[in-house]
Amino acid sequence: MEISKIASASWSTVSRLSLAQTRSICCENPTGAKGGGARAVDGIDTPFAKRAGLGVGWKANPRVIIPAGSTYTLAEIAGEGVIQQIWITPGGPMRHWILRMYWEEEEQPAVECPLGDFFCNGWDEVSYVNSLPVCVNPGSGYNCYWEMPFRRRAKITLTNLGAADNCVYYQVNYALGDVPPDAGYFHAQFRRVNPLPYKTEYTILDGVRGIGHYVGTYLAWGVNHNGWWGEGEIKFYLDGDREFPTICGTGTEDYFCGSYNFEDHQTHQYREFCTPYAGMPQVIRPDGVYRSQQRFGLYRWHLTDPVRFARDLKVTIQALGWRTTEPRRYLPLQDDIASVAFWYQTLPASPFPPLPDRDQLEVI
Repeated sequence: MEISKIASASWSTVSRLSLAQTRSICCENPTGAKGGGARAVDGIDTPFAKRAGLGVGWKANPRVIIPAGSTYTLAEIAGEGVIQQIWITPGGPMRHWILRMYWEEEEQPAVECPLGDFFCNGWDEVSYVNSLPVCVNPGSGYNCYWEMPFRRRAKITLTNLGAADNCVYYQVNYALGDVPPDAGYFHAQFRRVNPLPYKTEYTILDGVRGIGHYVGTYLAWGVNHNGWWGEGEIKFYLDGDREFPTICGTGTEDYFCGSYNFEDHQTHQYREFCTPYAGMPQVIRPDGVYRSQQRFGLYRWHLTDPVRFARDLKVTIQALGWRTTEPRRYLPLQDDIASVAFWYQTLPASPFPPLPDRDQLEVI
């Protein structure tokens, strides 16, 4: 029997044997070395083990404290392979943790995103997510299953923009082995505009150059007015499209695989939902005092319907509601919108726009 060296795995290939080498990085094995786990002698939690009469191998160093204003390298991997799963649970405001990933010798990050938004939790409140590539589990376990191939090098960092030192638990599971020649590199880019200028479209992604396909959108949408906010169309401009896009949606809730305002017909309220490919896990409702605005978190994964491009890609969405006066007509909105675009492409990638500073990232 011929055994494959391909490192990737999915439900459709789970029975296929492979010569790939499984490895894992965490505080107890920061290099992912074979036989390198549970060797910590002087870790953060070593005193707890010693008080219990326990020594090496008994949870001496399961976490790391990242000082305010500093960057910590979660994982640095040499060789060829694929990251298959990341689990992380941090403390502090999620918008003040910045996740970055680098492939090969690129100095430009392929992923640059606040940690919460990357895991479909953009409002600094834990909302559980049950989808194929992203899961958020009780009490605050953030998981992603995006396949992230690399051929020579992979590096993942986490920056603490907060004013206080904070604790992070994490694990990066990966395999070393041959990567198919047609495997693209994983990318994720964050943007935020607050408020959106009147009669303008929100840009989810622009400036992408190369061959690739778009695989997902997360939106953290804060409503700055009364009424319905989701009439806007999403647009995909592909391979030279300028004034008009190749793909145009019919409405915001339609793009996220819902309909008619995401309204529950029994309660006549917004209805949270999570499915493998689309969901709205976050509906933050006003409380009559300080939580004055409605806020929503939505995801849409193009796992079975990736949007392919051969040269360039731009993605926009409109913020559109209704005026309350007669005759009935549309109202261009000025909302607080943040997004994460997820895609795969060839290298090198175009530089990202500058990330907003700490004050501009903050959930207010």
